[in-house]
Amino acid sequence: MKQQYKEYLKLNKNILLGFCASIVISAVVAQSLSSQQNYVNATLTLVVDYVVYFTTFGSLFYLDNRQKYLLDSGEVDNPRLRRDLVKIISSLGIGEVIYTISRWSLQYYLLDNSYAAYLASIISQSISTCIYMATVNLSVKTMRLFKNDS
Repeated sequence: MKQQYKEYLKLNKNILLGFCASIVISAVVAQSLSSQQNYVNATLTLVVDYVVYFTTFGSLFYLDNRQKYLLDSGEVDNPRLRRDLVKIISSLGIGEVIYTISRWSLQYYLLDNSYAAYLASIISQSISTCIYMATVNLSVKTMRLFKNDS
């Protein structure tokens, strides 16, 4: 398998594992905040979602890529690291804007239509994650993050 495809698989694995962790914690938080106003529940659940997701994703991404940016001398290849960080942050940033809008809107809508808080959280996050995955993968491909340039 080409290295480029392995990189896509590692990125998607890290994203999905991050969302798996955050979907569980977010559902618990949403349910515990079920007595709050719908907009408060949706907002605080989204904040918890981000904290759990980025902690998990960031840790996994680091573990998968820590050797990628080392030179033979053992020093860090700073120009390559900087270039790839800009690309990955840009790709994730585009996806995050779309994810935030869809996640919050869907959860608020479902809460407003009398769904249980945990269920509203799970449904909204699942739908938003699909949208996010498509957006991030298109962005990464467009920005040519995993093109062989070494």
